[in-house]
Amino acid sequence: MTSFVASATNAAATAAHAAAVGASVPDVPVKENDPDTTFSLANLPGKNIILGVPGAFTPSCSSQIPGFIEKYDQFKAKGINDIYVVPVNDIFVTKAWKEKLGPESGVRFLADDKGAFTSALGLLFDASPKLGGPRAKRYALVVDNNKVTHVLVEASPPDVKETTADNVLSKL
Repeated sequence: MTSFVASATNAAATAAHAAAVGASVPDVPVKENDPDTTFSLANLPGKNIILGVPGAFTPSCSSQIPGFIEKYDQFKAKGINDIYVVPVNDIFVTKAWKEKLGPESGVRFLADDKGAFTSALGLLFDASPKLGGPRAKRYALVVDNNKVTHVLVEASPPDVKETTADNVLSKL
């Protein structure tokens, strides 16, 4: 496990930082609703928001995401097509978290079970001491026709300051 964590963290540190304004969203599959069905965030039409979070059910993640669910209509009014929440968790944990937070909301929850999507963004960090392995830094990307227009990354993954629903709304 240690070698996997080290190689994933090193790859993220040395990767071209795809989470930069003007960059394209990487075409790395994630999972939605089913462990055998993949979904790509590359080439999404129009404006979308991608929220990376360290892990489902963690206290700060579980306090951050409800703001996006509650303000979903405000995001739609600002021209956002979809909001995607991407924890580094398996699909079963991700689905259970969605069921707890907002099963009827329009916010979509996608599992980055191996952290490959997050790593391609250059936003993976070693969370082994608290979460058992590599996880996503807390980030919010606004993308327009697959081009990143805004990048917000918290200085520390437990923080929820830059990536609140209100702050992301203010950038639109």
